[in-house]
Amino acid sequence: MSRSPPRALPPGALPRLLPAAPAAAPRALLPPWPRRPGRRWPASPLGMKVFRRKALVLCAGYALLLVLTMLNLLDYKWHKEPLQQCNPDGQLGAAAGASGGGWGRPGLPPAAPPRAHTRLDSRTQYRSPAAAAVGPAPAAAARAVGAAAPPGNGTRGTRGGGDKRQLVYVFTTWRSGSSFFGELFNQNPEVFFLYEPVWHVWQKLYPGDAVSLQGAARDMLSALYRCDLSVFQLYSPAGSGGRNLTTLGIFGAATNKVVCSSPLCPAYRKEIVGLVDDRVCKKCPPQRLARFEEECRKYRTLVIKGVRVFDVAVLAPLLRDPTLDLKVIHLVRDPRAVASSRIRSRHGLIRESLQVVRSRDPRAHRMPFLEAAGHKLGAKKEGMGGPADYHALGAMEVICNSMAKTLQTALQPPDWLQGHYLVVRYEDLVGDPVKTLRRVYDFVGLLVSPEMEQFALNMTSGSGSSSKPFVVSARNATQAANAWRTALTFQQIKQVEEFCYQPMAVLGYERVNSPEEVKDLSKTLLRKPRL
Repeated sequence: MSRSPPRALPPGALPRLLPAAPAAAPRALLPPWPRRPGRRWPASPLGMKVFRRKALVLCAGYALLLVLTMLNLLDYKWHKEPLQQCNPDGQLGAAAGASGGGWGRPGLPPAAPPRAHTRLDSRTQYRSPAAAAVGPAPAAAARAVGAAAPPGNGTRGTRGGGDKRQLVYVFTTWRSGSSFFGELFNQNPEVFFLYEPVWHVWQKLYPGDAVSLQGAARDMLSALYRCDLSVFQLYSPAGSGGRNLTTLGIFGAATNKVVCSSPLCPAYRKEIVGLVDDRVCKKCPPQRLARFEEECRKYRTLVIKGVRVFDVAVLAPLLRDPTLDLKVIHLVRDPRAVASSRIRSRHGLIRESLQVVRSRDPRAHRMPFLEAAGHKLGAKKEGMGGPADYHALGAMEVICNSMAKTLQTALQPPDWLQGHYLVVRYEDLVGDPVKTLRRVYDFVGLLVSPEMEQFALNMTSGSGSSSKPFVVSARNATQAANAWRTALTFQQIKQVEEFCYQPMAVLGYERVNSPEEVKDLSKTLLRKPRL
């Protein structure tokens, strides 16, 4: 049977039976997703393998970082434990015995010195030589050991031979004669002195206002009074390498008698009273902070002078601390003289003045600031008016308000302040330097030597005044104390009195009523203070 040939389809039937070919896709309205050059998704098994390998390496790195952090934390906690856990005999170690004045147990050979970064615990660092030697022995045995110990155990002592270290904070503000007052301690061979260490905090945390930096200032002082000078590394300038900070990197080190004297530097001798030439001291070999700490532990009197603590209540935790025997010397000066000196040195204090002015209470009612353009000492050479003058006077409001709070606390002292606070007027210091020096030294338990008395007399009986406001030199201090009466205008005087009338009334500074009264230098504006 033969097959019939296939029937031919009529024209146009093929398009009806088969689906029509799709039309060309329209061009996308949105641009294609951009691809990052050099980065593709792992579309192949080999790419997935590489991706997993990178992920594993990243996770391993994070795990290693976590382990290192935990080890560092454990090491820190171990060093913060009391030293007795490392030494079952309860000794302070040979380093404190050799360089700190023989605090080790008598008769025992010195042990190996501790590592430089080891810190002494606050509960054992300032124990007396007898108590540190006998550990938990009874008090009677401690007294027996102390009586048997030879005098002069290597630690520089104070009057009375007390076992506890005497700590002193000179509480004051800028341009109050504090640099000269600090030299009365810096020159004493029995004193370890630090000049305004809180400067590092203000520089590192700039532009923080003065009030917000008070806690950081107290924490630094707490460490320094324990001779933990590594705290300077926390506030070293950026890029300077805090771990490599040396003695010459500390603020005021170029005039520090300990830094510039033997054994740290051969340029001077601590037992010889005399000002330090900063140009000579800057050539001294830089020493590690650990070496400076060893020197700190040799002294029984540690004095810190500062202008950046604004209220004595900030120091209350330190004054309450039973391991610290802290006393506060409040150096004050006539606020009108302070304002005059601030205007004269306004360009050197502009940074600090900004930080102080930021601490003003914006809700407080205040009189408008006067321009300091009429200041006669600064108008001739340093220009007229300007922001520096505005802030120089504006800072006096914050300074006097904080001073009023401190004086109010001192008038009704709490338990932690009784017997630990002394007010010294700058005018009394320059008027009778020997009498004031004896009063101050008696308060902190130091002996007054003839050399120190002569030094105080020489520094206050110079001729004229210094042209460099931040340099300590011999000058006519009595003339400098009254210079504000010819330097300030009457309007500026009244503005300062408006800001500072409360502390002026307590400290015995009389207000003026007329320009003629200001110019009459024969009339004293001092009376007996209430403190």
